[in-house]
Amino acid sequence: MEITVIASSSIDEGIGSWDLKTGTEQLQFKPCASPAHGLTAVGEKFLASSQLSARNTSGSIFYWSWTKPQAEVKSYPVEPIKALAANNEGTYLVGGGISGDIYLWEVATGKLLKKWHGHYRSVTCLVFSGDDSLLVSGSQDGSIRVWSLIRLFDDFQRQQGNTLYEHNFNEHTMSVTDIVIDYGGCNAVIISSSEDRTSKVWSLSRGKLLKNIIFPSVINALALDPGGCVFYAGARDSKIYIGAINATSEYGTQVLGSVSEKGKAITCLAYCADGNLLISGSEDGVVCVWDPKSLRHVRTLIHAKGSRKGPVNNIQIVRKTIVANSNKTQVSWKSRGALIPPPLEKYGRPVEDTMDGIVTVDPPPFSDVPVYSSFLSADLIDEQVKELQQQGSAATEMEMERLKLEYKRSLQMNEQWQKNYENLLQVVMEEEQIGGTN
Repeated sequence: MEITVIASSSIDEGIGSWDLKTGTEQLQFKPCASPAHGLTAVGEKFLASSQLSARNTSGSIFYWSWTKPQAEVKSYPVEPIKALAANNEGTYLVGGGISGDIYLWEVATGKLLKKWHGHYRSVTCLVFSGDDSLLVSGSQDGSIRVWSLIRLFDDFQRQQGNTLYEHNFNEHTMSVTDIVIDYGGCNAVIISSSEDRTSKVWSLSRGKLLKNIIFPSVINALALDPGGCVFYAGARDSKIYIGAINATSEYGTQVLGSVSEKGKAITCLAYCADGNLLISGSEDGVVCVWDPKSLRHVRTLIHAKGSRKGPVNNIQIVRKTIVANSNKTQVSWKSRGALIPPPLEKYGRPVEDTMDGIVTVDPPPFSDVPVYSSFLSADLIDEQVKELQQQGSAATEMEMERLKLEYKRSLQMNEQWQKNYENLLQVVMEEEQIGGTN
């Protein structure tokens, strides 16, 4: 297993890559000017990054193979994409637009499987749950929403007019800067950070706020310790704070260290469980490797060289399986002679033209009333939904809890109607008795 650190910048410094164990610099991928949360490794297959123009008026998504420094495939979505995420297997790519729309593509074919309006302002971050059954999105409007892939493609839910999200968290008062989720399945916790100088811990199963932690500075980035007891928060005051998830105080933090003597902001974080290392990126183009247990700085990786140093705004840990024959790792699109899958569709295909349709969902402004959609799901989505249902994913557990709650409510409603009927019957009988005596 080869573990690589990749980092990108919002200024066209390219994507740097290093061997995590040795610090040796590897291939640099160009060009790349990605926004925060706009860089992702698509499984072990290739790199993908969203690109924004200087004024955010246009954008694109680039693909790089691991062996070539130049972008090999360029896609041009209907709007600029900020946040970009892929599921663990690299089957789907999800992008969050500046309009608040969320797009879900099938990687192998480039088909736009689904589009829905997730937030009222731009999507700032996207993250999949450990079992890929849930998608969590954060927005510039301060909201965080949890989406179940099962529910997103459930025609029954559409007909019932239910909201497509599982949870809607609105306690942040400013833009959401980062989101992490642990591996606890349905009982997982979500940790979010915001420009309001807080990090919040949410219960996925209960859909409620568990803890609010206040920091002395704006938190740009989060990383979760695999033990699940603490998390790391990279701040604009150049410090990395350690937050205790179970702390009783709203100020239950300590400082890991400062990356730069010049006080440059921490812009991104990533945690590598292999070796228990924390990797940070900063505004001055420096990538640092930390041992969080000993609170010790291990090594420094320079992303930008020369006088023009752009901020490191994305860091990813990539695990690549080393095989003797690279042909063994070929996937479906490689069988057609291509090293990289085709470009992403700009628009979804009309339902009448294909069995793979697009969903467009627009929530009513400033309300949580039910939303509606129409679609024909792709075969690949259907297969994964069945898989998730069979293996007992977090989304399935949440769906079961929802059905149990609806069943309980229906019983209560039935009891109430029965009481109403009995009361009405009694009133009618009393009136008949009074009429008979008269």
